[in-house]
This record gives sequence, C-alpha cells and structure tokens, in this order.
Amino acid sequence: MQVIDWDLAVATGTRLVRPGPQVSREEARQAVAELRRLSREAEGHVREFTRIDTETAPQPATIVDRPGWIKANVEGFRVVLEPLTERMASRRSQTPAIVTAVGSRITGVEVGAVLAFLASRVLGQYELFLPPDPSGQAAVGRLTLVAPNIVHAERELGVDPHDFRLWVCLHEETHRVQFTGVPWLREYIRAQMTEFLLASDLDLPDLLDRFRSAADVVADVVRGGEGNLIDAIQTPEQKKILDRLTAVMTLVEGHGDYVMDAVGPAVVPSVSDIRAKFQHRRGGGSRVDRTIRKLLGIDLKMKQYAEGSAFVRTVVARAGMDGFNKIWTSPETLPTQEEIAHPDRWIARVVDLPALPEANGTTG
Repeated sequence: MQVIDWDLAVATGTRLVRPGPQVSREEARQAVAELRRLSREAEGHVREFTRIDTETAPQPATIVDRPGWIKANVEGFRVVLEPLTERMASRRSQTPAIVTAVGSRITGVEVGAVLAFLASRVLGQYELFLPPDPSGQAAVGRLTLVAPNIVHAERELGVDPHDFRLWVCLHEETHRVQFTGVPWLREYIRAQMTEFLLASDLDLPDLLDRFRSAADVVADVVRGGEGNLIDAIQTPEQKKILDRLTAVMTLVEGHGDYVMDAVGPAVVPSVSDIRAKFQHRRGGGSRVDRTIRKLLGIDLKMKQYAEGSAFVRTVVARAGMDGFNKIWTSPETLPTQEEIAHPDRWIARVVDLPALPEANGTTG
C-alpha cells in the first residue's frame, strides 16, 4: 500500500522544477570536478578542526542536478516513511481502495511540487536515509551537492566561485563528519522520526480537523501572519517529539555553520564577504517565495542555523572544543531547546562547569 505515489512525485517534481543556470558543457564539467575535489579537501579541514574521529576514508561528494536531487530525496522519503506505510497497510481493510488510490496520487503531486520548489534552492545535503544496497545491507549516508544551485548562488552573490564552493563544502562535510564520527546519532534521529510518524492518529475526523487547521494557517500566512503547516497538522504527542528533533537538528545545522565560518578564514580568503552576502540572500526573495518558505517551515530552519551556531560558539568559547565534543557522548548529552537558548545550562549539566549569572549566560 502506498501512502504517496512516489513515481508521480518524481514526475511532478521534475516537470515543475525550474531549469538551472545556463553554462557550457565545459563549465559544467569543471564545476563538477572542482566540487568533488573540494569536498574531499573540506573533509580534512573539518576533521582536524572539530577533532571528531571517523573510521571512514574521505570520499568525494555525489554531484547532482535539480532532477537528480528530487529523485534522491524521494528515495530517502520512502525509507523514512516505511514504518507509517506498513502501519497503514495493516489497516487496509478500514479504508476504501478508491480513497487510498486517489489519496496517494494527491499526496504524490503535493510532494513533487514541494520538492520542485526546494530543488532550486538547496545547495547540498547529507542524505541520512538511503535504500538498502543490492545485497540488502543498510546503506551508509551520502553527501550530495547540487551543482546548478551552487553555480547560480555564486553568480547571484557575485563572489569568488572557488571560495564559495569550498565554503559550502565545509558546511556539508561537517554533517558527514558528524554522522560518520558519531555512530549513534543517525539511529537516534531515525528513531525519533519513526516515533513521530507513528504518533499520528489516523482517524478520519481528526485528520479532517487538522486539514482545516492547515487551511486556516495558509490563509493567515498569505495575509502576513505567522505559523507553518507542520505546527498545524501535528498532534500534541508529536509536538513533544518534534521538540527533540528540532533541538538535535538545530545543533547539527548550527555546528555546520559554526565550522564553515571558523575554518573559513584560514582556507577561504573571502569568507567575510561570502557570509555577509549569503545572509542577505537567505532573507530575500519575492513575497510569494517568502510565503512558501514560511508555510513549509524553511524560515524556522534559517533560525536554527543562527541559534545553533550561537550555542556552539558560546560552548566552545567557555569549554573548548574537547568540552563541546562531550555533546556527542550519547542522546542524554544532547542539548534541549531550552539549553540551546541558554548554553550555560548545558555546560553546567554536561561539562560540569559552573553556570554564569543568567544575564551573561544567555544567547537569546
């Protein structure tokens, strides 16, 4: 039983996605080759700076275009949603076949449309969840860089292409080092996501209520209000799980931003110019673009970068890199959302350094 028509999602996404920037075949070849080389170079810089040991040898990133990114993410979604798919399959007799068929096609189109929007914006990502390899073994993660988007961004910003590409690689390689050097982290996130999915009640009246709430959120955001679709459709139990997921994702994204800027001055001469222009770009776009970003929670992700980076910066300043790295000991040493806003509370709990007075010990 399919919750989502995945083939239709791919077809919709690849049909709707905007074409990338105009480049010659030689320019494309050079960009791909340089991104692969810089991804390996960046991993060495990240390992040395973060002091996170990994057993895997540096590997070049996988370079994709926008349709390739859509296909890769559909594969990841299928893996993530498998527990929910299995649960719904066990309830197949409770749902008319026509409802299932129509519903999967509707969600397929919706997922494809969302991926088409994101596919022209994402510069890169570390894919945590991949289908098993042909032998049935669980696949390790994969670092993916979206070459057309990186080229488009560097042109739009007017920055040095080599510096910008290495700067992007530093952030994305930090994620690879995090998840290969901290073996339990990937499974922790998977468990939280599975728990989040299975906490969803599938009763029709409740689903209809949440869809009505979602419609209200859309109308409010279009008028300039706050809110996002994720908050509108989740249950109270899911909210608690999402808080834990948000905290860990704020940590890993903020750590990536911190590392890319901390390592940057030594290997990316124009890092200050790149960061200033990139921050301005993150907040730009048309009104329609900003509305969609808000609805999908992308603005919250931008906030995660800033809050997570401030948390890491504060902890490293007080406890050093070795003190900060105690964060990777176990799920119990991860920060809560409250501790991300108040880093000294995490330092006092995990590193065992005395907390500063509250006025000096907060970042938000």
